Formats: sequence, C-alpha cells, structure tokens
Amino acid sequence: MTTQRNGSAPVDGPIPHHVAIIMDGNGRWACDRDLPRHAGHREGMKAVRQAIEGAMETGVGILTLFAFSTENWQRPEEEIVALMRLLKLYAESEREELQEKGVEVRVLGDLARMDAETRASVEAIEEATQGGSRLRLNLMISYSGREEILRAVRLVAAEVARGSLDPEAVDARTLEKFLHTRGLPDPDLLIRTSGEFRLSNFMLWQLAYTEIHISPVLWPDFTRLDFFAAVRDYQRRERRFGRVTAG
Repeated sequence: MTTQRNGSAPVDGPIPHHVAIIMDGNGRWACDRDLPRHAGHREGMKAVRQAIEGAMETGVGILTLFAFSTENWQRPEEEIVALMRLLKLYAESEREELQEKGVEVRVLGDLARMDAETRASVEAIEEATQGGSRLRLNLMISYSGREEILRAVRLVAAEVARGSLDPEAVDARTLEKFLHTRGLPDPDLLIRTSGEFRLSNFMLWQLAYTEIHISPVLWPDFTRLDFFAAVRDYQRRERRFGRVTAG
C-alpha cells in the first residue's frame, strides 16, 4: 500500500491491463460532514470521472467499478431510490462524453430488480458507447460474487442435464463462459478505498491472483493521483501466480 501522490501517470514498469475498484467510503464521507448518505454517493460520481481519466492516462484497457451489490438492496428504501436516481443521472449525463472519449460502457450484474427508467438509461449508455476502443468500463450493479458463481454452476449443470456438456469436460474455462465477465481477462490490480481490507463479495472467482492495493482515501476524495499511486504500487510487485521464481 502507498499513499504517495504524484502528478504524472506511471510510465516505468508494467501497466495493469485490467483494474477493478471497490468504491468504498461514500457514506463515511457524508457522515463526517453531517450530510445524508446520498450526498456522499453523489460526490462519488466525481471520483468515477477521476478514475476513468486516470485509467486512460495510464494506458489501462479495462476498468471495472463495483457500483452496487445485491446486498445493497437491503439498505433503507430512500437510499436505494437515491442510488438509482444517481445511476440514471450518470448514464444520461456522461453518455455523450464517454462516447467521444472512446469509452465502451457495459453494465454487469442482475439487473432484473432495477426500475424500468433506470434500466432504460443503462441500456442507452451501453448502446451509445458500443465499439469504444480506448477503454472498456464495466459497471458492476446488483452484483454478488457468490451469486455469480452459483448462477454459473446452475447454467453448467443445465448444460450437463441436457446432454450437451460432458461433466468430465467441465473445467475453469467452462465455468468462466457463464460468468458476467465472460470474455474478459481477470483483473491485474484491485483498488479498494477507505482503508478497508475486505473483498466484500466482489469478483471472488476473478480475483484469485490479482494484486491488491488498499487506499486510505474515502471514495469521494479519490483522484487520478490516487489511481497513479495504485499503479506505481502494482509496478513494484512481482507477480508469481503461485510459482516460485528461479534464483
């Protein structure tokens, strides 16, 4: 972990192709200022822009943001309504700029519980940004790592039951075809803000060998400089994937 903040994008060392972020600290940021929790979520939208800019300046190809978990549906109704409004606002207000920047947006998760208006806005930003080649932005909404794995297992089991899949042929690649992230490489780097050391049920399958950077910064205060600091921390790591280096 590092808290060093440097104004220039990292250039010396490997650049992570896929960066995932657990955006934590919106509620704490608001409480510290005697503001309602939704004020922290609204301020967090600025940090999303900072992360996107940091990713593009660094040369990251894929950025995945944990925006809303399935557990978040258990929060007070007024907070859920505020979060859905913010998601709709983000999808509508950022669509044109993201399209111009070459950012392709994909929303991954169980979207069936989302209200019709918000879902329409989400589908619109996906359609408008389709084909963007500079950055792939995944917004994980109504997402649970465990539920994703269970869903994939059920789909694999259904294929086996239909006789279209030999159970002896089932391997990691088979299951990955049924994940929300199918076709995407696993994250090279995970950033979690607010100083918490938890995965919070996020991408449990995909993070097996991901490097983890814990930032003490609350998400609304996160800037592209904090993104650069995380990448520099990544560049100091030796990725072994369970292997032992010679020497």
